[in-house]
Amino acid sequence: MRATHFLNVPAFIEENPEQSGGRKSAIETEKLSMKKMISWNVNGLRACLGKGFLEYLKESDADIFCIQESKLQEGQVDLELPGYHQYWNYAEKKGYSGTAMFTKEEPIAVTYGLGIEEHDHEGRVITAEFPEYYVVTCYTPNSQDGLKRLDYRMQWEDAFRAYLKELETKKPVIFCGDLNVAHQEIDLKNPKTNRKNAGFSDEERAKFTELLEAGFVDTFRYFYPDQEGIYSWWSYRFSARAKNAGWRIDYFCVSESLKDRLVDAKIHTEVMGSDHCPVELDIQ
Repeated sequence: MRATHFLNVPAFIEENPEQSGGRKSAIETEKLSMKKMISWNVNGLRACLGKGFLEYLKESDADIFCIQESKLQEGQVDLELPGYHQYWNYAEKKGYSGTAMFTKEEPIAVTYGLGIEEHDHEGRVITAEFPEYYVVTCYTPNSQDGLKRLDYRMQWEDAFRAYLKELETKKPVIFCGDLNVAHQEIDLKNPKTNRKNAGFSDEERAKFTELLEAGFVDTFRYFYPDQEGIYSWWSYRFSARAKNAGWRIDYFCVSESLKDRLVDAKIHTEVMGSDHCPVELDIQ
């Protein structure tokens, strides 16, 4: 089954690397079905399709698979994904931004955007409601060279945080995607030379801290608080990936109330096809 595509629907609709040795879940022994979720900024889905995207999606066998930066307009790609429901949000600008979510279980409801007109032209957010929680995928606006778009980014951050907290009044939230920020110095190879660059400015980092303090958990750091050298994005310039000169800017975060259901968080640095690699959350 394939979903009908809608853009800019109001945000609330009432309707039916391989790491090891991390922290263990408090309910590890409970016999709950585990859900596997993947998020990947594909940096242009049409290009990624030629680099093994469908093979990886099938191999991952994820219950929920989210992508960012699809760079598509409606009708440009018609994916056949047996066993998955498909939901797409497209930017109005051609070849820019865009998100998608593929789910094995049909959601109760799916909404697109934040429900705020000024933020909903770039196809950046999809929200799927499931019986136990919401899943939100997001492609956060880049502040751009010279921080030209930083003021808009700050407005977006406040609106996105408020959106998540409003969802959380109904049920817990899992959100994922390219959040375009390396939170701490441990989250990028060269922090000192990037202090005033997009993705590591004091302002962006402070907003991410504010988001976590609002009651959310960075799942990778929950399991691996001191892990160094694990990144999710590398510039195409200067052989950055070969040198592992990267940034961790792709995340799965969850409501505090879901913390004890976490099983693992992974960053699949070995997966090629984009300048980002997939990140994974396993949750009971």
